[in-house]
Amino acid sequence: MTPAELSRTVLRSVRGAVEEQELSVPVPARIVVQPPPRPGCGDYASNVALQLARQAGRPAREVAEILRKRLIGSAGITRVEIAGPGFLNFTLGDGAQAALVREVLAQGDRYGDRSLRSVRGVGAGDVAGPGSSPDREPGPDREPDRGPDPDPGPAPSARDVVVAEVLARIQAAAGVAAVDGGQAAPVATPPDLTALIARLGVDEARWVLLRPAAQDPVRVPERPVQRESNPRFRVQYAAARARALRRYAQELGFGSEPGDVGAPARGEAVGEGPSDGSVSAAQSLQTFHTLLATYPSAIETAARLRAPDRVVRHLEATADAFFRWHDVCPPLPVGEQKPLAVHRARLALAEAGGTVLANGLRLLGISAPEHL
Repeated sequence: MTPAELSRTVLRSVRGAVEEQELSVPVPARIVVQPPPRPGCGDYASNVALQLARQAGRPAREVAEILRKRLIGSAGITRVEIAGPGFLNFTLGDGAQAALVREVLAQGDRYGDRSLRSVRGVGAGDVAGPGSSPDREPGPDREPDRGPDPDPGPAPSARDVVVAEVLARIQAAAGVAAVDGGQAAPVATPPDLTALIARLGVDEARWVLLRPAAQDPVRVPERPVQRESNPRFRVQYAAARARALRRYAQELGFGSEPGDVGAPARGEAVGEGPSDGSVSAAQSLQTFHTLLATYPSAIETAARLRAPDRVVRHLEATADAFFRWHDVCPPLPVGEQKPLAVHRARLALAEAGGTVLANGLRLLGISAPEHL
């Protein structure tokens, strides 16, 4: 079961409770499920009971119990627990992680794109809002073009132009209409953007402009650093590494197949030990899966908040989780070992990670090279 399927399952439980008059509330349009704030609280959590409690005029834990009883036994869900004031915690079945990987690989470059149209290769000026068309003739509901604004105001900066372009892509991918409801006008490349690209290159320049939150300043490095201490390089390297693993596996005569990725060797952990705050390999695997699953919701959040930096941060976290998992659960056979089912499953997971990273990089207008 994927997060989207879990959300729909919880929504059906609410609708059933309303139809059978167990609850008297409006049925919400959608249910949000998210990773729990702490390990050991299941795979996903939802605050839907707290949201419905006030409208129902009942305690949140009572509402949660109504939904819990309806959700017990649902396909793909092994356990439903109530936590705190009324949170629902869900533990999914053993096949949930493989189902997620299968979904990512099946959708490929469409994973995370919930629009009705492909936005691959389009810029801000190519993404039209609902009802807009660049070739439409003036009509009763559209005034003829009156030419440029006589007072266009200050010229946009490099950051303004890149953020607007990427935000248009993100909004299209999330299926969210642009705030102005129409088509963004093409903008000439500002001189400061031209200078920044000449200094850093296209990929690094865009990353530097997109990474800070809106209220934070842009910090321009002296020069681009091609090592893992550079977050942009780390994300691109993780995407390229995933593709390299597939090539190496083909040379060894095996391919990917979603399944059980197996447990690391006993006592294996990421880092030097618990004293340095490192997490266990099992937690790294769970974190990696969660970041793959929540990539589409990260796109939606970035579109709603008009915050492309949310996508940047999600890609950084995904790349870090990929390397932590990869280092203790190698997808390729070691030494004289023959390829096993666990290697095929790990390769599939690595390919899914590479797919998410490549999709996110393209959304930001940054390359996802095959080799790095």
